[in-house]
Amino acid sequence: MVKSMSVAPKRSRRREAIINAARQVFFESGYTAVSMSSIAARLGGSKGALYNYFGNKEELFEALVRDFCTRWADGMLAGIVERYPAERLMGFAEPYLTHLFSEEGVKLISVLVSESHRNPRFSRIFYEVGPVRGREGLRAYLEACKAQGLINAPNCALAAVQFLALCRGSTDPELPLNLTLPATLTEIHAQATQAVDTFMRLYGAGSRRVVSSKLSASS
Repeated sequence: MVKSMSVAPKRSRRREAIINAARQVFFESGYTAVSMSSIAARLGGSKGALYNYFGNKEELFEALVRDFCTRWADGMLAGIVERYPAERLMGFAEPYLTHLFSEEGVKLISVLVSESHRNPRFSRIFYEVGPVRGREGLRAYLEACKAQGLINAPNCALAAVQFLALCRGSTDPELPLNLTLPATLTEIHAQATQAVDTFMRLYGAGSRRVVSSKLSASS
């Protein structure tokens, strides 16, 4: 029993190491040019050892996508609890932008776009595990805020989409196209603050519509 318990963490760490090595190779060479042999070479092991964890390259890349999107969505949703909306929306927006604008995020999206016609399933997995899960969690939170009279959005599903668009701003199309530098943490905070301020001015209830001073004081 003790032996089996110690094997599980070791296997988990090995699986994580494989995904990390694969991430480097996929980002450097793109999906099509990568083979299990090239990933094994980067990892410093045999190709046969990879097959103990992943049946093929497709399965390994899918695991990489799911790993990123799960961390992304978990980070966003961790800040969504039933408190004053402006504070909670900041707790959603900053992890959202930090992951989206990270080097890993930008490179992964680039690989997904290049493979979208040959392997659209990867894009679908990314979309459903990451953005859709985060958006639906945000929608549910906004519905709860509306029920408490904290916001007055007529359509919370649409409001969630609008908030995410406010968060991304113009950086979303510019960064993947290499037209701008990655945002710093300070810039991400400023962009998130502006998004929350604009959203609350539009949908905040009563005196809670103006929020920038509250956010600045709490940051």
